[in-house]
Amino acid sequence: MDNFVYSQPVKIYFGAGKLKELSSIAEQNGYKRGALISDKVFVNSGLAQSIQELTPCIAGIFSDFSPNPMLSEVVKAVEKLKQWQVDFVVALGGGSALDLAKFACSMAHAEYGIREYFFHRQEFSVKGLPLFAVPSTAGTGSEVTSVSVCNDDETGIKAPLAHKNFLPEIAIIDSELTISVPPHITASTGIDALSHALEALWSVNHQPICDLWAIHSCKLIFANLEKAYSDGNDAVARDNMSLAALFAGLAFSVTKTAGCHACSYPLSIDYKLSHGEACGFTLDSFVCLNAAAENSRLEALAREMGFCNAEALADRIFEMKKRMGMKCTLDECGIEDVDALCQKCISHPLMNNNPIKPDMSQMRQFFENLR
Repeated sequence: MDNFVYSQPVKIYFGAGKLKELSSIAEQNGYKRGALISDKVFVNSGLAQSIQELTPCIAGIFSDFSPNPMLSEVVKAVEKLKQWQVDFVVALGGGSALDLAKFACSMAHAEYGIREYFFHRQEFSVKGLPLFAVPSTAGTGSEVTSVSVCNDDETGIKAPLAHKNFLPEIAIIDSELTISVPPHITASTGIDALSHALEALWSVNHQPICDLWAIHSCKLIFANLEKAYSDGNDAVARDNMSLAALFAGLAFSVTKTAGCHACSYPLSIDYKLSHGEACGFTLDSFVCLNAAAENSRLEALAREMGFCNAEALADRIFEMKKRMGMKCTLDECGIEDVDALCQKCISHPLMNNNPIKPDMSQMRQFFENLR
């Protein structure tokens, strides 16, 4: 008999065009004055300003942050939130907008400096400002997770921070926002969602409810990602990918990610791969590595997804990556010092969630197979 706990406190509004209901959603939930934290692309396109016009309770827009948000930028956002005297925040964009907004909402009521929390010297003891998370890509799942990834300006350290304070109050998933996403970002974010789903399945923390979310997510991604990549205006594929990303987020929010994400940090920091491409770089390899774990549990899961075995699942992932022009070899990524990469991968804390924890020799062979 399984023994598990499942909790998902985020209130979810899903549907094409749902963002147009932002004003009424805020009113229904008792909020009166908000701020919009938006990716710059939506300020440049005018969408952020349109949202403010449609939502009179939005007091201001903050977009002064990088694609990889810095702690100093979080502090700037907090200053604006206090200046505008808001009682809720809306975050619109990809992972960076949501990551920054999560941290900023908690820092708005924090007792200590930001690095005290970033380096785990203190924990948030006061609830932050309520956050409405509005993802503009189908991938991160950040709208239903308690994780924020930021960068320390002083040390250059990029790290995830998890805390219950970072869980959004409300998630608004509107697939119409993803229509304008270019193919390479569609591919990268879609593979990120697939990594979330598969890592939730094989994480040492896996459990039945998360398995259901993850398997459904995988099926949707295999059926729709290449369609969305080939034709960005395919509304059905876009809607299904938004749903898949949400389901993957619901799955890994409890289990946490594992080996692929452990490897993604040095791959993105040292070799400048986008987060999704960095996760996808080792995804099919981890399918093969983890296939033997837990009495071949992944083999059964692969069959439930419609594959004859785990090897066929890995082959399908590799085929998708190649078709969508993603990097698949060490040479394509410019990786020469394999030993240094291996050391960083095996020492990352997320590797502890992987069912098979490779040693240095196994990790070296793992990457040599990607030449």
